[in-house]
Amino acid sequence: MTISIWRYSHLALAVSSFLLLTLLSITGIILAFEPISQKTQPFGVNGFSQITLAKSLPALRKAYPDISELTVDANQFVKIKATDTNGKNLDAFVDPLSGKVLGTTPKENDLFETVRSLHRSLFLHEVGRAIIGVTAFLLMLITTSGIALIIQRQRGIRHFFKRIVRDSFAQYYHVVLGRLSLIPILIIAISGTYLSLARFDIFDIKKNSIKVDFDNIKSTPVRKATEISVFKNTKLSEVESVEFPFSEDVEDYYTIKLKDREIAVNQITGDILSEVVYPKAVVYSNLSLDLHTGRTSIVWALVLAVAAANILFFIYSGFAITLKRRANRVDNKFKANESNVIILIGSENGSTYRFAKAVHQQLLKQGQRSFITELNNYTIFPKAEHLIIITATYGLGNAPTNAAKFFNLLKKYPQGQNINYSVLGFGSHAYPDFCQFAFEINNFLSQQTWAKPLIDVHTVNDRSPQEFELWAEAWSQQSGLIIEASADLKMPQKHKLKSFTVSSNTATGTEDGAFSVRLKTKRLQKVTSGDLLAIYPANDNRERLYSIGVIDNEIQLSVRLHEHGLGSGFLHRLTVGQKMQARIVYNKHFHFPAKSPEVVMISNGTGIAPFLGMINQNKANVPCHLYCGFRHSHSVDNYKAVLNQGKAAGKLQHLRVALSREGNKQYVSDLIARDPDFMVNVLSTKGTIMICGSLAMQRDVMDVLEGICKTKTGKGISYYQSHNQILTDCY
Repeated sequence: MTISIWRYSHLALAVSSFLLLTLLSITGIILAFEPISQKTQPFGVNGFSQITLAKSLPALRKAYPDISELTVDANQFVKIKATDTNGKNLDAFVDPLSGKVLGTTPKENDLFETVRSLHRSLFLHEVGRAIIGVTAFLLMLITTSGIALIIQRQRGIRHFFKRIVRDSFAQYYHVVLGRLSLIPILIIAISGTYLSLARFDIFDIKKNSIKVDFDNIKSTPVRKATEISVFKNTKLSEVESVEFPFSEDVEDYYTIKLKDREIAVNQITGDILSEVVYPKAVVYSNLSLDLHTGRTSIVWALVLAVAAANILFFIYSGFAITLKRRANRVDNKFKANESNVIILIGSENGSTYRFAKAVHQQLLKQGQRSFITELNNYTIFPKAEHLIIITATYGLGNAPTNAAKFFNLLKKYPQGQNINYSVLGFGSHAYPDFCQFAFEINNFLSQQTWAKPLIDVHTVNDRSPQEFELWAEAWSQQSGLIIEASADLKMPQKHKLKSFTVSSNTATGTEDGAFSVRLKTKRLQKVTSGDLLAIYPANDNRERLYSIGVIDNEIQLSVRLHEHGLGSGFLHRLTVGQKMQARIVYNKHFHFPAKSPEVVMISNGTGIAPFLGMINQNKANVPCHLYCGFRHSHSVDNYKAVLNQGKAAGKLQHLRVALSREGNKQYVSDLIARDPDFMVNVLSTKGTIMICGSLAMQRDVMDVLEGICKTKTGKGISYYQSHNQILTDCY
C-alpha cells in the first residue's frame, strides 16, 4: 500500500526502536512506583508550603545548636545533619517547626536501584546512557509523527479530539489512547532527551561558586533570624539546601541553595553577601528530572506509569495495524492491460480491502479477467469494460493516502474506450463529511467523456453488510455479472420472500410505456417511501429493484415498460388480485429527511415513485418542492391525483414540470438552472435536495448544481453530499 511520509517515518522509527522502547516502558512503569512509595513515608508535615526560613531556621537551631545542614528533597521532606542532645551525629527527617525527629533515611530498595540502573544505562555506563538518549529522541520523533498523522486524519488541529470511527480494536485504541496520552509521552521523550544531553555536557550546567568579599562584611545592625528579610520571603518549598554558619563569627554565613540560584546571607545582619544565578540549563535539567521521574507528585507518577503502559500497547497495536495492511496485498492473476474488470481501492487502514477482495475473487470464479489495485496506481486500461472504485474517506473528508494522486492520474490518463464505472464509498455517519471522497470521485468521473455510469454512487455506513449487498445487487443487475451474497461478505445466503397482492395496475400502454402498480401486504409497518422492492421475475437468482412509494398503506411502483424487459414485463402482466413473491430492501440513505427544514425533490419519468409516497407521508407538512421531468403531458396523468391531494393538504408547496417532447421542450435540469438562488437558500439553511430517476438526468442536474454551488457558496456539491444534504437514488 502507498505510505505517506509521516506514516513511513512513524513506522520506520517504531521498528528501529521498539525493543529498547519496550524495555524502557517496562522499567519506567516499575520506577513510577518509586516516588509513590517514597511519598507514603511519614516524614511530611501539614502546611509545608507556607513555612518560611524565618520560622524554620531559628526553631531548628534552638533544638539542635550544632546543626550543620538542612536539605529539602523532592518529596518536600526536611532532613538535617546535626548533633543530638547525647552528642551523637544525627542524620534524620525532622519537623521543620519543632525539630521533632520523624525518621531516619530508609535503605534504598534494591529492586528500584537495579531497575533504575537498567533504565538509565542498560548496565553499560556511558555507552548505555548514549543509547538511551538516542532512544528517547526517537520516541520524541515517533510522537511528533503520530501527532502529524492524527492532524492529517482529522483534517486540522481544530478537529484533533473529534470522534473517530472504530474500524478495528488496534486501530481505534491506537488513535484514541494516543490522543489521551500524547502530552505525557511527549514530556517523557523531551525530558529524557534533555537529561541525556545534559549528562554529556551538551548544555552549560556548571554552577559558579559563591565569592564573598570578607573585607566589606558588616556586623551591624544585628537582626534576629526571624527578622531577616530574605528568610521571611523564602519558603522551604523553594529551598534545596541550607548550610548553617560553623560559628557565630561574622565571617561565617548561611549558604542557601534555591531552585534557580545560590545566595550567601550574613548571619548577623541578614545582608545578602553574594548571589549566583544558575544557568537556565540547570533549571531545565531539574525540571526535566521532576517531569521524567514523577518524584514531586503521586498523581504525575501515576500518569507516567499509565503513559509507559500505553507505549507498550502502541507497540502492539502499531504492529497489528501494519500486519493487517500487509495482509491486504493481492496477487493478481491477470495483468492490468489484459483485464476487463478493474477494481481500484482507496483505503487508509485496509478495512475496504476485505470487500474488494471478495468481489475480485467472485469475478475470477466467473471467468472474468479481474485486476485489483490501489487508486494511486490508476493508468491506461486498454481492455477494461468495467471500472469498480471502492474507497473509504480518510479523516474528515480527505482522500486516503493510497488514493491521493488519483485525480491527477485521471486527468493524465484518459481511457481510449467507453468504460462502465461504479463508485462505492465506505465511511461512517459519525463523521460530518460522510463518504465525501467517494462523491468527489463519482462527480469527477461523470465529467469524463469515456466514463459511463453503470449505477448511481452507493455508500456503506460502518461497513454495513446490508448496504454493501444493496450495491452488489444493483451492480449485478446492470452488469449481468453476479456478485453473490457470500459468506466472505458476511451476508445471508438466502433471502426470505414475502407475499404481496396486486390491488391495481394502470398498464394502459401510454406512449412512453409508463404505468403504476399498487401492492398490499398484511404488514407494512417497517416499509417507507424510498425503500426498494426486489422481485425475481423468473424465479431464479436474477433480481430487479424498484423504488417504493408508500401511499395509503400500499406500495406503489412507477414502472416504464421496456421491450423484452424481464422485470417491467413481469410487472406489466400482473392483474388485480394476483399474488407475487418479493422482498423489501431497506434503503435508509434515501428516506424522507423529516428533520430537514425544507426538501427539494427532483425526478424524471418513473423516478417520481418514491416522492409520491414521501409527499403522502409528509404528516408534519415539511415544505416540499417537486421538480419533475416527463416526455409528454399525458405522462403526468398517472400521478395527478396524488399530487393534487398533496398540494391541497399542504404537503407539497410547489410543483414544477418539464416536458422534453412538447411545448418549450425542456428538461428538469433546465428548471433547476432557473432557480439558482432558491437552491442555494435550501442548502444554506440545512435543507435537503433529493434526486431520483435516470443516471443521465442525475448527471445533468448535478452539473447544474455544481455550477450553482461553486458560484454562490464556493463549495462543491460533494460537500453537501457528504453532509447528507444532496441525496441520490438513480439507475
